Amino acid sequence: MNEMVRTTNLTKRYKGAAAVSGLDLRVNEGRVYGFLGPNGAGKTTTLKMLLSLIRPTEGEIEIMGQRMDGKNRVKILRDIGSLIESPSFYGHLTGEENLRILQTLLDVPKENIHKVLQIVRLDGQGGKKAAAYSLGMKQRLGLAGALLSFPKLLILDEPTNGLDPSGIQEMRELIRSLPRQYGMTVIVSSHLLSEIDQMAEDVGIIANGQMKYQGTLDDLHSIDRSKSLEEIFLDLTGRERSL
Repeated sequence: MNEMVRTTNLTKRYKGAAAVSGLDLRVNEGRVYGFLGPNGAGKTTTLKMLLSLIRPTEGEIEIMGQRMDGKNRVKILRDIGSLIESPSFYGHLTGEENLRILQTLLDVPKENIHKVLQIVRLDGQGGKKAAAYSLGMKQRLGLAGALLSFPKLLILDEPTNGLDPSGIQEMRELIRSLPRQYGMTVIVSSHLLSEIDQMAEDVGIIANGQMKYQGTLDDLHSIDRSKSLEEIFLDLTGRERSL
């Protein structure tokens, strides 16, 4: 199986303290990879390094078989869509107008706007001003923006934030469908084990900036059949069980 993302000894330090330490990430092509860890574990820092928003202190990043450096950076990023933290929009413009700005910057066909609004189920809301969108609608509009170029790699950081239960279920189903319908590879981060368990095929668990487990979700389940998945996760991350 081909690797879409490969990092070697990926490390980021701030004032001597390691936010991410020696991370060897392996994301297989055409799969949903769940990046799981407690809040503050280093997930967002890692994703920002993959997107060249933060420069690593040490280590290498390869995406689609190409090393991420000054020579290849722009070329690689053209094939990546992302939704990191809360999406921001021009509130006085409609959802469709916000996407049109992004479509122009990305230089992708105009018809992609209608396609992505359909995918995220906002096709009847594109004419509404973004300021009038609910938090969940803004999250889906952010996802539409990430999908606008129909990227080979999609990176989503906590994509179910702000969604109600039905919206969370819709987002899960959509993320699971992307590799099958559009050939995308998806990295989705979350601090919620239940989210990753229902979306991903492969999983990486990070705690204190270090990888504690990487492999298939099935293999994670089989580490100890006498324990629940939550207990296994807590053992791996060194966290105490809630009383």
